[in-house]
Amino acid sequence: MIIDIPLITVIIAIIACLYASYSDLKRGIIPNKLTFPLIAIGLILNSIYAFMLGELWIIIVCLVVTGVIFALGYLFWKMGAWAGGDVKLFTALAALIPFNPILISYEVFQVPFPVEGIYPFPLTVIINSILSILPFLLIYVFYVVAKNKPHLMSELTSPVKDYRKNIVLTLVITSAVNITFLITQQVGFQIIIISLILIYILSLLISKLPNQVKAVVVSLITVAALFYNFKITIISVVVLFISIIIIEIVRKLLTSVSREALQDDIPLDELQEGMIPAYNLYQRDDDEVLVDDKSFTDKMKDSFKTRDPSILTAPPGKRLVGTLAAGLSNDDIQLLKQLHQEGKISNKFRVKKGVPFAPSILIGLIISLFIGDLAYILQKILIWIMY
Repeated sequence: MIIDIPLITVIIAIIACLYASYSDLKRGIIPNKLTFPLIAIGLILNSIYAFMLGELWIIIVCLVVTGVIFALGYLFWKMGAWAGGDVKLFTALAALIPFNPILISYEVFQVPFPVEGIYPFPLTVIINSILSILPFLLIYVFYVVAKNKPHLMSELTSPVKDYRKNIVLTLVITSAVNITFLITQQVGFQIIIISLILIYILSLLISKLPNQVKAVVVSLITVAALFYNFKITIISVVVLFISIIIIEIVRKLLTSVSREALQDDIPLDELQEGMIPAYNLYQRDDDEVLVDDKSFTDKMKDSFKTRDPSILTAPPGKRLVGTLAAGLSNDDIQLLKQLHQEGKISNKFRVKKGVPFAPSILIGLIISLFIGDLAYILQKILIWIMY
């Protein structure tokens, strides 16, 4: 009797990700005592599985896939996108589950699930984990705001308070949609990308109209839409209004609220190795120390305004401290203290709380096992919509 090794490795992987998520949320680390043994266990179990089946290629592919995932993770670590624990956990999952185990199979609208990607299963786990970080990030930021910085709740709920502005925006977009629908019906063709571009342009044009003219135009179009299809128009307006509020709240969660909620000014004496800087610190040719705390979006706006692309591409000087996920080293901390003694920086340095990635890896693993490759599914949906 052949032992169901793939099922065993999946169970181990899920339990390991549960513990890694707990550890990452509780202490901000994924311990080596978890990941290193997992890599060894994965390779051993898959070697046993290859021996039981008499298929040597299984362990060869397992070794290759594990090595590729580690190399990819190492690249992300060097780029500052992942912490070391994330790299080792992904490597462990690759060693445990190098192939899609297909524990269950089912159909939804005659589409077989789970949907397999065209690349090795561990890459599907990585892609799904990255796609899963957004909903987890929103929940995590909201939790931090509610628990530690309740004063930010007023900013977070401002889209609800600005309901008048959002009602006007809803009616403007609804009017643009109705005009676009009329134009595409008259022309006799409907291409989703062209329609979306037309809706965007019309929304901008209507928004720029004087208030009195805008009120008349929006009112006439809305009344006409209600006359021709009352039920659909009402539902569309309500859904769009709610969607605008949700999008605004999400935008604030990801930008201004997120920056303040997940950043703290820490005295230099209290800095610890591994804390992640909230901004880059540069030294210019004249020895002046420059704090680069602008977001990429702000830099893009400045680049467009000044028509200077070097704002995005050229660093303003020699980088002293960077925002890599590996965090501050002891040398970085000593350098900051020295710069303070020289009067070049203040006695506090802003650090950001690293968003735990392990819970997203757990979510990505579950999705990969029971739903499939989200990127491949989204690609199929887009093709179906467009063609």
